Amino acid sequence: MSQRDLVAELRASRITSPDQVRERVRLIAAADTRPPRRFTARRALVIALPVAAALAAAIVFTQPRHQAQEQRVAHGEVAAPATALQAQTDSGAAKLAPITPAPPAGRVVNYDAFLSLRVPTSNEISNAVKRALHVAASLGGYPTSVHAETKAKRGTADLTLKIPRQHVQEAVTRLSALGTITAEQVDLQDLQAGINATNREIARLQKQLAALRAEPQTPLTERKIAALTARIASLQRGTADTRRTAHYATVNLHLATPSTAAHATHHGPLHGLGVALRWIGIAAVYVLALGLPALLLVAVGWLAVRTIRRRRENALLSRA
Repeated sequence: MSQRDLVAELRASRITSPDQVRERVRLIAAADTRPPRRFTARRALVIALPVAAALAAAIVFTQPRHQAQEQRVAHGEVAAPATALQAQTDSGAAKLAPITPAPPAGRVVNYDAFLSLRVPTSNEISNAVKRALHVAASLGGYPTSVHAETKAKRGTADLTLKIPRQHVQEAVTRLSALGTITAEQVDLQDLQAGINATNREIARLQKQLAALRAEPQTPLTERKIAALTARIASLQRGTADTRRTAHYATVNLHLATPSTAAHATHHGPLHGLGVALRWIGIAAVYVLALGLPALLLVAVGWLAVRTIRRRRENALLSRA
């Protein structure tokens, strides 16, 4: 008999236990009335690990970013820019002075200045606007845009003034006296280099034009003369426009009343407890959202294992 035939014969044979052994198994099963342990240390560990991981993730991802920043501000590590600037200006320890560099002599430049002033009340906004317009007119300038708005105790105004470039320093100095300087900026762009290059191009074209006029006049020569003449006139108009635009400096003036400072919030002795309870509640929501599916999977697996084990025990008892 081969090994394969022997294995098949052993599998086909059904070994029956003696009647004494069967009776003994029945007695043992009837005597064992202790309920099975439904909650073991291993099962507790399987359930506790997903819950702990979900709780840790909830605490990490729900930690507010701005809370640490508020704590740093409260301890003096970070200062609010607006509050610091207002405190410094109100104290009068460091009052800003107007920045008005003189335009370079003998050169064409584009001069832009920005000045932000704080006035005491909304009533002063209207007076400051009138005085600013008077300053511009007295220096030979004019406004290009004026916008003023007042509401209750607050008000703002924005003016764009054109001031002759040679009087821009005096204009900024007089305008800065209308209130307290909170911000300022000056931009100068040199235009003389471009004007010089244009003048050299005009001189070159004029030489070509003179040479063409000295030649015998033909239709082709006349067309070239007309084209050069138009090109020279265009360059000259561009240079004149640049000089005319640069003659006036642009001064942007912003007027505003003081902004209301935010009062510091004083928390009670139980504020920390309330915050802790709030974040514990948020963490509990995350635990339910993240841990409940894991708990359901564990419960389904446990029920499946229990069902399979019971079926095996019933099959074993039925064979006994």
